[in-house]
Amino acid sequence: MPVEPLSPDALVARLVAAVLDVAPAEPGGCTRVLLDGAPPTRPGDLADALVDPLRASGRPVVRVRAGDFLRPASVRLEHGRHDADALLDDWLDEGTVRREVLAPLGPGGSRRYLPTLWDAARDRATRAASAEAAAGTVLLLDGSLLLGRWADVELTVHLAVRHATLARTTGPDDAWTLPAYERYEAEVRPQDVADVVVRVDDPRHPAWVLPAAAPADGSMAP
Repeated sequence: MPVEPLSPDALVARLVAAVLDVAPAEPGGCTRVLLDGAPPTRPGDLADALVDPLRASGRPVVRVRAGDFLRPASVRLEHGRHDADALLDDWLDEGTVRREVLAPLGPGGSRRYLPTLWDAARDRATRAASAEAAAGTVLLLDGSLLLGRWADVELTVHLAVRHATLARTTGPDDAWTLPAYERYEAEVRPQDVADVVVRVDDPRHPAWVLPAAAPADGSMAP
């Protein structure tokens, strides 16, 4: 697919415009945005970079991290610490994310959401109290292996890298995770299902993936 090279600042500006473009028409409706990418692509850093520009545009922002909604170690590590299939299928408590974060900030929702659930480092509940988002809030939820789980969001962004890049930038202690990302690419095809795809093989020079042009005669592309 064709790509448009952008500077990091231009990427943030383009994404802010995309978020504002999909804002619900209902007064006070919230906009839910997923930023998905393997850890070396740093989706959390990109989500953080969107906060101030969105607030400057007049939109309140809520930041939530999928890493704060992992299941207990007894579930995540049931088959060992280096089970790539479990990483993809079992680590994230996606039901709680849907119920306590996405649904409340969706159409007709209460806007009362749970900021965090589980402290994976200490393997204990965070005991966080629910919070109330302001009308018109933009939710920025970042993490890895997020696509293919939820359809009830307004915008999905995938940070894509070549497999060789991911292998090179993943540390030796985390090399066991690579089969999970291979399976994710094969089964979910995040570059096909995300609303926005950004190539970040070189994070200093991101590239916005453009839709493939339709054939001039109007026929379907092969």
